[in-house]
Amino acid sequence: MSISRRNFVIATSVAAGGSMVLSACSSGNSGGDDGGSGGHAGTDKYTGHVTVGTAEDSKGPAPEVKGARKGGTIHGLAPDDFSHLDPQQIWFTWNAALGNLYIRTLTNYQIGPDGTMKLVGDLATDTGTMSEGGKVWTFTLKDGIKWEDGSDITVEDVRHGFERGFSSYTTNGASYLQNALTGTGDFRKVYKGPDKGEHFDGIKIDPAKKTITLHLKEARPDLNFTLAMASYGAVPVKHDSKEKYDKDPVSAGPYKISKHAIDKSMTLVRNEHWDPATDPIRTAYPDQFTFEFGPEGLAAADRLIADDGDDQYAFMAYNGIPAERMQKVLSDPELKGRSWNGLLTGTYYYAINCKRITDVKVRQALNYAWPLEQIRKIYGGPSAGDYDTTILSPDLIGYKKYDAYGKLKKPKGDPAAAKKLLQEAGKVGQKIVYAFNQTPVYDKTKVVIEQALKEAGFDPVLKPLDSTSYYDQVQQIDNQFDVMWFGWAPDWPTGYTMFQPLFDGSTIADGSNNVSQLDVGWVNDAIKKNGLIIDQTEAGKAWEALDERIMKELAPIIPETYQRRFYLHGSKVGGALFDPLFSSAIFYKLYVKA
Repeated sequence: MSISRRNFVIATSVAAGGSMVLSACSSGNSGGDDGGSGGHAGTDKYTGHVTVGTAEDSKGPAPEVKGARKGGTIHGLAPDDFSHLDPQQIWFTWNAALGNLYIRTLTNYQIGPDGTMKLVGDLATDTGTMSEGGKVWTFTLKDGIKWEDGSDITVEDVRHGFERGFSSYTTNGASYLQNALTGTGDFRKVYKGPDKGEHFDGIKIDPAKKTITLHLKEARPDLNFTLAMASYGAVPVKHDSKEKYDKDPVSAGPYKISKHAIDKSMTLVRNEHWDPATDPIRTAYPDQFTFEFGPEGLAAADRLIADDGDDQYAFMAYNGIPAERMQKVLSDPELKGRSWNGLLTGTYYYAINCKRITDVKVRQALNYAWPLEQIRKIYGGPSAGDYDTTILSPDLIGYKKYDAYGKLKKPKGDPAAAKKLLQEAGKVGQKIVYAFNQTPVYDKTKVVIEQALKEAGFDPVLKPLDSTSYYDQVQQIDNQFDVMWFGWAPDWPTGYTMFQPLFDGSTIADGSNNVSQLDVGWVNDAIKKNGLIIDQTEAGKAWEALDERIMKELAPIIPETYQRRFYLHGSKVGGALFDPLFSSAIFYKLYVKA
């Protein structure tokens, strides 16, 4: 499983030391009468509550946003254009956030005002029926779902979206379903897509019953979560323009793209054939959305602070509030009321190379020694994020807070506890080669890390790496590093998407995300076993137990922070809530204030 592109965007933006994540304290969502506390106000308040909804929950319309009204235009400000519009080419969060306005998938998430998520049927009547231990999944399409031209969305169109993921021109999207259907990562050798009229044997449809059934080579009890990804959106068979579809997709959602000047602007208008009665997820308050590409964080912040003209109806669609403007925003009640924030999906940590640091006591000592408070202060203080002490992040089913190494009580580090373990292991003076991404931020954190390691009895050796090749270097199995900064966020909120890519020994290879190179029999077995648990609530409990056991018995990583991002909007924008999936605004909940 390759590095998740949605996570890579987040991880590299943080690794670059960008102002996107250097921020100061505020509450969870936009101020005003929008209702609830959007985003995550902190891990003490946000528990990552994720549930699976019923057929009743899957009926539309979506819950109303308090105080919302229809009409007007919302303007998004972003530094870059959307890189892909074709569902099967979408994996980046930026593209996926927009995709929710025009792409519909079999399942998707109904997001509450507190950031909690409920998996529901989107195109499907429910979240699917599983059989044979997760190797067979069946979904039934809703009545009344239509494309922007008024034609019906059919099971053929859903199958076509799945099959297009095998095509040679859709290499940027997710491949989880393709892997599960074929049992191999080299799935294009098994099936090359539908362009020559051939269908994949493992996908069966019944047009009369409006059902689609997936026969997997690998059991996936959480496949209904996977299918909520934009990569598995439906595409109309009759209007598939193959490579050209990436520039002109057909809408199944509440909005359709009407204009797109590449790298300059985009306009979406209402899709009159979208029926809210079929959609339990999306509201559609603005008459249109426009996006302006080019403004970087500082320029966008200054425009929104000024709040002139059309910028009253604008919001930060991608970049967050830069550190240079954070104090100004949060010290002004009016500006603070126009901000919203949340913890980024996933977690940031330091991978310990278990191939090189084989003594568990040394790895445990590193956890005790690590200076979380000093690092977070460099990031911007408490508002830069919450201390992380676990593998699972708060957005995942099964997350439970625990603190194996006393980091919440002694976030500056516990050098005495670390040195005691080194003495027991006979490893006082142990050399630790610390590799980090050479950026202004990490050039500062290296100093406090070096000091903390020396105080704890280690002999630190600092290895700055060029940011353009950082991941290429740390993801080599023969690298010469002991501790490496890394980050990961899951593509759907179950434990499998954290543990399998990060700790399954069978994944160790050049380019693998198992940077710790952990290969322990009971861990590998538990990942396989937990991945087959049908009830995801029970699976969550199993993942939590594995989380705690790995950290206490093996300590392959040093958890760092759940990082926080702040955004700003104009005075006429309402409904700004943090998206726990894509770490942005939930576009379809925004509205124009009266």
